[in-house]
Amino acid sequence: MSITPDHIKQKKGKQKIIALTAYDYSFAKLLDSAGVDIILIGDSVGMVCCGDKDTKSVTIEQMVYHTRAVARGVKKALVVGDMPIGTYETAESAIQNAQKLLDAGAQAVKIEEFPGVLPSVEALVKKGIPVMGHVGLTPQTAQAFKVQGKDNETAEKIMSDASALSEVGVFSIVLECIPTPLAALITKTVAAPTIGIGAGSSCDGQILVSYDLLGMFPDFRPKFVRQFFHGDEVIKRAVEAFRQAIETGNFPSHDESFS
Repeated sequence: MSITPDHIKQKKGKQKIIALTAYDYSFAKLLDSAGVDIILIGDSVGMVCCGDKDTKSVTIEQMVYHTRAVARGVKKALVVGDMPIGTYETAESAIQNAQKLLDAGAQAVKIEEFPGVLPSVEALVKKGIPVMGHVGLTPQTAQAFKVQGKDNETAEKIMSDASALSEVGVFSIVLECIPTPLAALITKTVAAPTIGIGAGSSCDGQILVSYDLLGMFPDFRPKFVRQFFHGDEVIKRAVEAFRQAIETGNFPSHDESFS
């Protein structure tokens, strides 16, 4: 049975939500088979797959391409497509661009909070398009990648943003890079499940960029990332072994050749 946004909402306070990013068929199939609840095609694709310095140059066309690839590999997890910057400033553009991701195989979309975003979120929800919100550090508009909500004013703003998103009907909210006590308060207060990334253990679930989890993005490693695998080292050793096998004439062998 496929996981739906309603299933995610029902997990709040009962069962932790497991989420990871994927950008292609092979990764998505592996994550799905491992029991991940949510697979997000993040606009982080611009950084980890394309080498961009941030997510600001990612286009809806890129997101459609990667969403289509990921959706082909998923049988159970909820597939969520990230709405890139510039695609949801108005309700009309939000619906139009969200539909492109749904047509590519997404079952929901994610939208980052910014001043004036609520009408777009509300329009999507009324249209029957499930929305995942995102507050705290919002990479599309952030001036710097650092912890948000450390003072009372910004903490109250993040709390207010999360409450507003929950009230208009998002099925979950990503809390990125905020202090643990603030994340715990938001999680306790809002009806929507919270999914943390650098927001402590009190959230209803957790998400990481899969390349960070697997140690495959060497450019930088945020404090909140735990590498469960050192993929960069393993892959490098495998490629070196491949090179040496060719240079010594060991590969291809007789069994790996046609007669």
